[in-house]
Amino acid sequence: MKIKAIITGSTGMVGKGILLECLEREEVESVLVINRKPLGLVHPKLKEILHQDFSDFSIIKEEFSNYNACFHCMGVSSIGKTEDEFLIPTYNFTKALVDEMNAVKSNMVFNYVSGSGTDSSELGNIMWARIKGKTENMILNAGFKDAYMFRAGMILPEKGVKSSTGWYNSIYVILKPLFPFFKKMNSVTTSVKIGDAMINSVCKGFEKKHLENQDINTLATQ
Repeated sequence: MKIKAIITGSTGMVGKGILLECLEREEVESVLVINRKPLGLVHPKLKEILHQDFSDFSIIKEEFSNYNACFHCMGVSSIGKTEDEFLIPTYNFTKALVDEMNAVKSNMVFNYVSGSGTDSSELGNIMWARIKGKTENMILNAGFKDAYMFRAGMILPEKGVKSSTGWYNSIYVILKPLFPFFKKMNSVTTSVKIGDAMINSVCKGFEKKHLENQDINTLATQ
């Protein structure tokens, strides 16, 4: 099966890691990245659309008909944000994308980068976990061919990718000597493994819809 993938958030660490795996893996035929700012990368498989209003994807929706997978990696930190401030980019923007994609091509595998600790009940006390859970539930009930929620915990960057959050990079610099130890732990994943797992989810499927780090690592090697 040849994959034609759409990636959001490819200027961030996880999205960039997934993009690099897509460009290297032969199963992936083409990639469309949707960004607000240029990625600065040229590749025969790659097409980029600069799109500023993530509350409305209608002007680019016809592009979606050419693809059979979406790896939605766009996200923001909840630190310092009110519930409404976190809800808009997390749930509202994702729903705007899902609605347009599903209207044009429902026969698509949709993968969402969520987070460890996400609250599927939407009733817990932790704001970000409730909103992430609400977003996951919306995607799973949207009617796509298939959908997977990547609840990643600790992620180690590989192949030179960096977080778009400066203080994350500082932490990674401090922890880098311990990376070989962390990589032996099944509870830790990497940017490469997430990319491989997403590709494999489209090609081979997976029994779970909510994937923690251990599940991501398992799927990455299938």
